[in-house]
Amino acid sequence: MSLAQLYQHIEHNEWVEIPEGWLQGRTIYGGLVAGMMMHKAVATIADPQRRLLSCNVTFVGPVQLAPVRLSAEILRQGKSVTTIEVRLWQDDAVQSILLASFGVPRESTIAVNQERQAPDFPEVSSLKIAEHHPLAPQCFQQMDLAWVDGQYPCTASKKPDFSGWMRFNPERHDNRKMTVADLLVSMDMWPPGVLPMYKTMAPASSLTWTLTYVHPLQSSLHNWFKYKVFTDYAADGYATEYAHLWDENDQLIAIARQTVTVFA
Repeated sequence: MSLAQLYQHIEHNEWVEIPEGWLQGRTIYGGLVAGMMMHKAVATIADPQRRLLSCNVTFVGPVQLAPVRLSAEILRQGKSVTTIEVRLWQDDAVQSILLASFGVPRESTIAVNQERQAPDFPEVSSLKIAEHHPLAPQCFQQMDLAWVDGQYPCTASKKPDFSGWMRFNPERHDNRKMTVADLLVSMDMWPPGVLPMYKTMAPASSLTWTLTYVHPLQSSLHNWFKYKVFTDYAADGYATEYAHLWDENDQLIAIARQTVTVFA
């Protein structure tokens, strides 16, 4: 099942089958879970004039490769901003929650352009796309990732963090215009910034993930994006980090911040 087919099922059904190929260990990749909830939010609001402003995702529990139920409630629909909550249910329990705000453009005298500028990367054609390691999560095969700075996960690096190019794998995804649901699916594919410091294979998982949507997407699934992550702090089994995503024209698309549970 393609992502487009999955989105269609979400639009017309309360219960949805999760497609194969998205496992992250024994559970479903969190980016896919977030993307499913985002598409449910967009379909429920059903107003293309209201674009995503920001969203917060809490991964309450592990999602298995089994049917899930998506419920959505518009908490408030004002003149400019709509706030919506989406819940993903499995085994009669809430496993993930998305809280998102959508808004229409408003007149304002305030304009600030201080967003972080895109880093200078070598052409992606000169880099090696990361090969899928047999012990790496299955879901990594859905994306092409090319490291520019920093080390690969589990290489005992003395420092965290990395940057690189990313896109949907053209062999697994037909090209089409990218949506905000696709944005959530893709942006969470990079591992947490502390993973290069791991000395051996061990898990890490997102606990909360907040995304601010800056400039509207003008990209397709096969277009490349620049990604860079920075870890603020890590101790006592948790880490906090933020990441920026730019399109191939160096336009800032999104800023993400997450809390990560660390098992190493």
